[in-house]
Amino acid sequence: MSSTAEQSVIAACSFCLKPNTEVSTLVAGPGVFICTGCVVLCQRIVETKAGSVPQLGPWEHVHELEDVLAALPRVAKTSVQVEETLACWVRRGRELGASWARIGEALGMTRQSAWERFSGEE
Repeated sequence: MSSTAEQSVIAACSFCLKPNTEVSTLVAGPGVFICTGCVVLCQRIVETKAGSVPQLGPWEHVHELEDVLAALPRVAKTSVQVEETLACWVRRGRELGASWARIGEALGMTRQSAWERFSGEE
């Protein structure tokens, strides 16, 4: 069995959605991940557009309905990944002794809202 097959999927690139088992390196940020391939692509874009500031959101550059519809599942999957990562951070905070009030404060919500969203209880 190959080493890739033996690895478990821990996370996926937030840009191309390739799992850690399909990329050489996956760098973690606060709730997001980026693979080496996407870093290289980003570097090319930055070098090409050095000094320019985007005036439009990425969705505003798309002019074909089919392109928008094709992007929606990728965007939704990234949203799910970020939400799962946030829940892991909250769970870790609880394991380290954070109260629901402190977690809520850190997230800009009430203690009750934090508990309802992340406790897993109804």
